[in-house]
Amino acid sequence: MKQKLMLIINPAAGRGAYKQNIGDALQVLDDGGYRTTLFYTSARAEATRFAAEQGGDYDVVACIGGDGTLSEVIAGLMRHEQRPRLAYIPMGTANDVATTLNLPKNDTVAAARRIVGGKPHPYDVGGFGDREYFAYIAGFGAFTDVSYATPQDQKKALGHLAYVLQGMASLGKIEPVHTIVEHDEGMIEADLLYGSLNNSTSVGGVVRFSDEMVSLGDGMSELVLVKDPKTVEGFGDLAASVLSQSYDSENLIILHTKKARFTFDHPVAWTRDGEAGGEHRVVELCNYHAPIEFIF
Repeated sequence: MKQKLMLIINPAAGRGAYKQNIGDALQVLDDGGYRTTLFYTSARAEATRFAAEQGGDYDVVACIGGDGTLSEVIAGLMRHEQRPRLAYIPMGTANDVATTLNLPKNDTVAAARRIVGGKPHPYDVGGFGDREYFAYIAGFGAFTDVSYATPQDQKKALGHLAYVLQGMASLGKIEPVHTIVEHDEGMIEADLLYGSLNNSTSVGGVVRFSDEMVSLGDGMSELVLVKDPKTVEGFGDLAASVLSQSYDSENLIILHTKKARFTFDHPVAWTRDGEAGGEHRVVELCNYHAPIEFIF
């Protein structure tokens, strides 16, 4: 008997490139033992609604889209007590999750083959406050607004280059934020340019962490804090540390933690998985240990 697979499609992702080979991808899934039902989104958060309301009727819930679509699907699955397995056909721009999982990008047929040949792995999910979730990152500060601040028409026309251009334009606007960060092992108070809780080896499609630093299902997330270097030399040292993946700058802090609480002097804008997460003076983040099995 074939397994039932729910495939949620974001038709805007990847500039609609999924249409070219969707038939072949569905054939691969069918040959691999899946009976697939398609659901097309037409508005933000609709993937969450589909996964929450109907995902429980399927063995596997998969999506075609970017990191934001995947994030919505995960948020929907977290509303179930008994959760179907998760799968992903990446068709976005940054594709951080696909990079972390080494999934084929913008290739529906190859990604479908990975679903058929893949195995379920335990996957941690991030908690943002009491009722919201994120797939791989919640953060604030330098460059975190690039994804949702980049106009949609530029994303469609330029792809990843649009993010790079938008990030360059934001350089002059970076201001340190006085922050108190409470984590599993203590507290840090500093003027930060950036802060995040991650479960990914790739951030923004640019910054990479080594595989040895990140385990996707261990119940721990990576807390990343970037302090204000205050000098040109300090900025250079910080950039060199990140680009070389040595992470030995005195202005860069990377810790493993299950929980993190950020407190600011004023409301600060956050992003979750590349989408706007609202402005907050206090943010509480946590790691939900392996509530989902991810096929890859």
